[in-house]
Amino acid sequence: MKSKTFRLSPSLQSIESRRSQVGVRCVQVMAALMAFMGMISFGSSILPGFADRLKALEQISPLHVANGSRLTTALEGFALLILSVNLWRRKQVAWLLTLATLISSALNHLLTGLQFEKAGIVSLLGIGLFALRRQFQARSDFHSIQQRITVLIVATSVVLVYGTMGFYLMDGHASIDFDFLSALRQTILIFTQLSQSDMETNTGLGRYFVDSIYVMAIFTIGYRFFVVFRSVQVRKPATSAERMQAEAIIENYGRLSLARFALFEDKSYFFSPNGSVIAFVVKGRTALVLGDPIGLEDDIEPSVSTFIDFCNHNGWQACFYQVQPDYLEIYNAFGFKAMGIGQEAIVDLAAITLEGNPPREFRNVVNRLTRLDHRVEIYDPPLNDALLGELRKISDEWLLRKRGSEFRFSIGWFDDQYIRDSTVAAVYTPEGYISAFTNIVSKYQRNEAALDLMRRSPRSEHGTMDFLFLAIFDWARKKGYSTFSLGFSPLSGIGRLPGDPLTEKTLRCLYENMSRFFNLKGLYTFKDKFRPRWESRYMIYPGTAHLPSIAMALARAHGGDDFVWTYIKR
Repeated sequence: MKSKTFRLSPSLQSIESRRSQVGVRCVQVMAALMAFMGMISFGSSILPGFADRLKALEQISPLHVANGSRLTTALEGFALLILSVNLWRRKQVAWLLTLATLISSALNHLLTGLQFEKAGIVSLLGIGLFALRRQFQARSDFHSIQQRITVLIVATSVVLVYGTMGFYLMDGHASIDFDFLSALRQTILIFTQLSQSDMETNTGLGRYFVDSIYVMAIFTIGYRFFVVFRSVQVRKPATSAERMQAEAIIENYGRLSLARFALFEDKSYFFSPNGSVIAFVVKGRTALVLGDPIGLEDDIEPSVSTFIDFCNHNGWQACFYQVQPDYLEIYNAFGFKAMGIGQEAIVDLAAITLEGNPPREFRNVVNRLTRLDHRVEIYDPPLNDALLGELRKISDEWLLRKRGSEFRFSIGWFDDQYIRDSTVAAVYTPEGYISAFTNIVSKYQRNEAALDLMRRSPRSEHGTMDFLFLAIFDWARKKGYSTFSLGFSPLSGIGRLPGDPLTEKTLRCLYENMSRFFNLKGLYTFKDKFRPRWESRYMIYPGTAHLPSIAMALARAHGGDDFVWTYIKR
């Protein structure tokens, strides 16, 4: 399918020019500086052999704690590295914490040693960071913070009580005899600064006790970082009003079978100001969009733009899965990359018929199963309970044989209401039992039908699925459809040419060697026998560095959050 050529509007050009300007680069420079200072602190603590070589760098690092313990210095470096990562992600909380750190450091340099040079450097960094405040749009999941604030308060209280009582009762185990207030002061010192000050322990029990406070403090501080920087989570399913709004848009503008899968309960919705809808799921920090935006063609560009802003505001990275080649230029203008991920098989119904002179293999299958008294029945919705029960039995048996669970996200699954409301084609044996079935979905505005679930009994006759498909094609042709989609064939048709990207060649290698888990080549071969037209489908992603997290998000979206354990068991 040849890609369309789009001329980018002035609004898009202005948006892209703004985004590529100095602001974003300055944020990245600031994040790199914080990472550099963090590595100095971390390196000087864990690599004491390099201490002399790092001394010159420590002198110019305005955030380095010169008199801290090795543990304090290591944790300081680790904290700065975490801040740098979240500055790069343009997290609002990271901006606030970094600004507070710089202000505190500047005051510390002035009050403790009149170090005007370091205070001046820190102040300049702080002024620069403040000037970039509008660049930090990504929110943290404050719902998580609110939920876990009690946990943090309890954990902090436990550490303070544990440390205070321990020091108060620790006679003879330390160089200081503590009263209640001095015990509390010493616990706070360890908890906040990870420092023992002038206290020394005299026994193994004393050292064990102090180390236990360190461990509790480190875990509490680490938990704070996890909660504070966590990306916004989608906790509630789309409302019934949102689903009705999405369904109305999809019925008017949907063109692919993916449009029907956008209405499943796992999807959330983003509505553009001009009335388009984007169906997505969030896994980790990745917002996975199913296909292209659905709506007016002129609204594709603004929809992509506003959705990217929406993702940035929530701290997500956007990824568009199974998009058509039509809009690749638009995604490219926003700085995204496109990678081929497979093809969709489209059958021309006028070219495949059992009338006249059909291919021999099809004629032989139909004649043999017809002689054996097999037949195909096609049911319009709604399906009755008895038929639905038979279909579920076949589906459950098929899943048990595959030793897996239903895939989701970009395909349908056996949901009672979904199957009840679908057109279903079933093959019956001479004994009157169903041996295979599939459900058929509409492509809305395109004169095309498509299949979704394909399930069969292990006792079905050889050629049953061919027999079923040929009957479906005949039914669809009589209904007035011109084409029929056999669905997406993952990883087919990519990475074959010398000029194809390395990522596609890598996926091609997986395609050739992963039949133990997924029989992708067999799926392609089965569909190809019907001589379809193969249309390329793409994944749109921010950059190569994001591919591992996107792969994990796709696996979770399709196979569930426990997919790793599921396939280990296989």
